[in-house]
Amino acid sequence: MNFLKFIYLSFFCGIISVLSFFNIVYSYYLNLYLNLNTYIYTFLISLFLTIIFYLIKNNDKKKTTIYEKILTILLGYFFLPLIIAIPFYFSIYNLTFINSYFESISGFTSTGFTIFDNINHIDQSLILWRSSSQWVGGLYFLFSIILLIDIFDNSFKKSLTNFISFNNAETLKQSLKIFLLYTLTTLGIFIIFNTLNIRTFNSLNLAMTIVSSGGFLPSNNLSNILINNSQIIITSLLMLTSFFSIFLFYNLVFTKNHNLNFFNEDIHLFFYFGVLLGIFLLFFNFDNNFSYLFLSLTSSVSSIGVSLNNNSDNLSFIFLILVIIGGSFFSTSSGIRFLKIYSLFKYSINEILSYSKPKKIFVNKHLFSKEFFQMGEIYKYFLSMIIFIISLLLLVILLTLSGIDFESSFKLSILTLMNTVNSTMYGLGDFSFRDLHFLTKYYLILFMIIGRVELLTLLIISKKFIFRN
Repeated sequence: MNFLKFIYLSFFCGIISVLSFFNIVYSYYLNLYLNLNTYIYTFLISLFLTIIFYLIKNNDKKKTTIYEKILTILLGYFFLPLIIAIPFYFSIYNLTFINSYFESISGFTSTGFTIFDNINHIDQSLILWRSSSQWVGGLYFLFSIILLIDIFDNSFKKSLTNFISFNNAETLKQSLKIFLLYTLTTLGIFIIFNTLNIRTFNSLNLAMTIVSSGGFLPSNNLSNILINNSQIIITSLLMLTSFFSIFLFYNLVFTKNHNLNFFNEDIHLFFYFGVLLGIFLLFFNFDNNFSYLFLSLTSSVSSIGVSLNNNSDNLSFIFLILVIIGGSFFSTSSGIRFLKIYSLFKYSINEILSYSKPKKIFVNKHLFSKEFFQMGEIYKYFLSMIIFIISLLLLVILLTLSGIDFESSFKLSILTLMNTVNSTMYGLGDFSFRDLHFLTKYYLILFMIIGRVELLTLLIISKKFIFRN
């Protein structure tokens, strides 16, 4: 385990050091010296840890167990935000440790909850650091999927590769592919925003927000950045990059045989999104201003959560449902995942029909594929749903006991577990995290991490340490 754990931490400490160095250069270039020392501290500490973790690794050839992989990922979710929190804690804004750690965890899990009441009063370099935290967190999440590939069902694996299990070479290959695709996608979004005459600083921050499915914005309101319908529509379309699989474009261009298995989930998502688009256009376009509604739709399905100010509160429940469903398995979006819910629904309907019409044969097969879903997969999906419901109820109880009203607790619990920022379209645009009790912040920190880790891993860990027999 030591080799995996230390190499994993060394790589991401190295990325943090690169991002902190970029912030140092940016601060010098624009004469932003208020928080410059904090990025120097972060650069030196992260670089030191990068070297140390790399040097103390060993070359043990023993196969790493799934329990060790899960613990490695969980360790990263708690440890790496400690480094990211350094610029917040030592900034000129006198943040406490818990507020600094809360902000860094919120960024690293791509959630977007913030303790800052007025983003416009924050130093530009710190705004950029907030966006960087969610960018590296989105990359960490994608790497974690590759590391935990063995716990997922074959239908998801086949959308990535024909390998049933990954050795070290295949893991390295897929990780490198993800890093390149993730970086190039960020660059592409940044270039598109610049062509829309959006300020370069805002374009860079928005690019990191969208690709990571995060919620941090460089301004208090998105309406201060997107000022015309064309900007709103194109931004909405760009949000779909964190809804569909990060491998979609790669598979379309570079897959030779165009095996349908590689596109199975994305085809389902295209159909799902098309149906949603038609429903919203026909039934929810009350003010004949579909561009605003379209942005809310794409922001919810991709679990980004940002919105413009004039959203109707009577659609907040529908948007929360879309957040729970989520997007593609190999994307940075959260959610239970559409293909899981569709598979459970179709299996349940077939089971009911088999009792009412026993002479008929009902096939449990995906809509746009020849793939059949196995009973083992259905059990996993069902367990994920149960764990989500238990986690949701537990967090609602904890937040309610903390003095938050039930409606806000319920909405906030969904957004926390789905790693989606609170905004006006969920009726929580004015919710303040800064003055929450420190225990409440620790609850949210824990459940933000739980939401980012595949829920099935919680069951595996509990089986290992609680139900040992």
